[in-house]
Amino acid sequence: MLVPEPRRQDTGRPYVSQPYPLGVHPSHERDGSANVAVYAPGVPDLDIVFRLPGGRWQRRRLTGRTGGVHHGTVPPAEQQRLSETGFGYMLHRDEAPALPAGTEYGFVPADSPVAARHRSPDPSDQQILLDPYGKGLRRVAPPHDVEDPGPDAYGGRYVSVVAQQDFDWDEDRPPATPWRDTVIYEAHVKGLTALHPDVPEHLRGTYAGLAHPAMTEYLTSLGITAVELLPVHAHLDEPHLTGLGLSNYWGYNTLGFFAPHAAYATEAARARGAQGVLDEFKAMVRDLHRAGLEVYLDVVYNHTAEAGQDEPAYCWRGLGDEAYYRHGDDGRYVDVTGCGNSVNFGNPRVVQMALDSLRYWVERCHVDGFRFDLAPELARDERHRFTRNHPFLVAVNADPALFGTKLIAEPWDVGMGGWQTGHFPEGWADWNDRFRDTVRDFWLTGPRSMSLGGDGGNASRLAGALAGSADLFAASGRSALASVNFVTAHDGFTLADLVSYDNKHNQANLEKNRDGTNDNHSWNHGIEGPARDVRIRADRAQTARNVMATLLFSQGVPMITAGDEFGRSQRGNNNAYCQDNALSWVDWHHTPADRAMLAATRSLVAVRGEFLAGQPSHFPTRPDEVMMHWFGPDGTPMTAGCWQAPGARTIQVLIGSRGGRVSGLMVVNGASADMAITFPDVAQLLLPEEEDGHPLRRAEGVYSLVHSTASVLRGRYGARYRAGRPQGVPANSVTLFRVH
Repeated sequence: MLVPEPRRQDTGRPYVSQPYPLGVHPSHERDGSANVAVYAPGVPDLDIVFRLPGGRWQRRRLTGRTGGVHHGTVPPAEQQRLSETGFGYMLHRDEAPALPAGTEYGFVPADSPVAARHRSPDPSDQQILLDPYGKGLRRVAPPHDVEDPGPDAYGGRYVSVVAQQDFDWDEDRPPATPWRDTVIYEAHVKGLTALHPDVPEHLRGTYAGLAHPAMTEYLTSLGITAVELLPVHAHLDEPHLTGLGLSNYWGYNTLGFFAPHAAYATEAARARGAQGVLDEFKAMVRDLHRAGLEVYLDVVYNHTAEAGQDEPAYCWRGLGDEAYYRHGDDGRYVDVTGCGNSVNFGNPRVVQMALDSLRYWVERCHVDGFRFDLAPELARDERHRFTRNHPFLVAVNADPALFGTKLIAEPWDVGMGGWQTGHFPEGWADWNDRFRDTVRDFWLTGPRSMSLGGDGGNASRLAGALAGSADLFAASGRSALASVNFVTAHDGFTLADLVSYDNKHNQANLEKNRDGTNDNHSWNHGIEGPARDVRIRADRAQTARNVMATLLFSQGVPMITAGDEFGRSQRGNNNAYCQDNALSWVDWHHTPADRAMLAATRSLVAVRGEFLAGQPSHFPTRPDEVMMHWFGPDGTPMTAGCWQAPGARTIQVLIGSRGGRVSGLMVVNGASADMAITFPDVAQLLLPEEEDGHPLRRAEGVYSLVHSTASVLRGRYGARYRAGRPQGVPANSVTLFRVH
């Protein structure tokens, strides 16, 4: 028999529960009781099952129900009652004495078999339903039918855990780096430091390891301003991976939208339970901020770890399958993610859950931004159609708690109308896949065609990429800063593999090489995989430098994938999502070639920073004040005929702005032979005008060499050249000049 609704001893009135906030919080009565609220529209009656630290499992009915939200109170034991002052401290910690930090809990439908058999079911025997708002998560039992299961193996038993929110932030302040100065570094918490020799062994592969000075000093010396972390929300392996003895290394399989993944915490933090994991995550953010680094989270709200409709329930499916997931008229799931289930953002309560999650990570954990996996799914209405005015997108932009937060969309999913690059509203930036493919085609697909006797195409599409894909973003009212430019990401070839493999080599994934894309836009330069030939290795290195230079000198926000700056390889695996081993981890033992690539990347990031520092603060958001003048190799302005000429792969672009102190010239020679170019006479383009009462200086028509991806020019940095005079530029190179 269930315990009846408790009555307060001082007045005899029942404890009064509220349907908001969702999750477990101190009650509105401010008397030490806990208010419990969970959206579970698919359940007639719901019980909370809980165990206080060191106690036994108990069960209590949530007697209140408001609009699909079940709610109730759990009173404190008599010895837990606090004074008004003491309870005020607990409120600050968002903790109730009745269900203090460390309490394990979950939910059971009152009419379920487990509820019928057990007054207080043991979650290690039967999976109870997790709290969608749970701030901590713990596995209480591994899967019983799996040999040597990993920490996240599918089929284990989990419980939600109460975690208090008090933390010593020590006057933490977000770096608040402007978009135009941002350089993003996409990384995996574990993989970034698992092999780092300068990170203490007990910290490697953890939140604390990522924030270690060896790591922060490296990132800041490289010129990185923001770390974008692959999913750190608590996640599970997929059933087929557990069956194969593999794991979901990337983590795109969320089990809790409010809980940090425990496996990324140190052993000492895990020993403290969910509280230790949360505190270590917060300490990582604080320490990265101290180093001047923003923290973005890759978040997966589009599907959950509950997978296909026939898999057992962990949380949302058991609380309200019809409400939490998209369904078609036939009652089956509508899958626009390719992951078996798609979260129903046509339901206001689901929108609320995602917004509350975002607010939690910003307000309580001080996160600076988010990259939204398969973002169109989050903006599909009740008929599963994408709309840029979807309530979720509008609400995120209008929420004062999220104001100033960086919002990045992965602007595609696998549903109808799933490609939406350029179509997200103001306030959002998009991963620019058009940029990715264009740069790959120019530097890889084109030269491969040339090696086989083709003309390699021309530079017209590359020019659009260099200009920040302005045509793609203009219709949504956004500038080039809405373009997050990338050539590689966690998904696909690394940069080193992009220049070394024509085909994927995913055999280690145990799917007979059928997984991963076949459309790589890559080129192996003549030999598949590692090459002994010195010429091929040199050609690959120069192509990699060309790609990096193009990435860092295009308008928009660049994103570098961890390890690309020095040539990390995954041996041709372009879908290493299940490779939690040295294949995916960053190897910090560098060869001379690795060190050369790292030096080139550092130089390019520094030159980019110097150029931007010489521009007005609003650059490049006002197109009428941005200068991008295009010239052919002869120094004359490009014409329509020049742009369309087959094989025309050499261009010069003057970059600057009205009021800027620095202008630059970028010479792209995508031809397979050295090219004689004539520097353009740009004196008349940089006319002296008044700007804030100060005259702009007239250009002198002199160019000084700043950087080149061609090694033969490295000894000539600083050399000056006159406009109108021819000068040789090496084949397949990017060369940067400062305009005087």
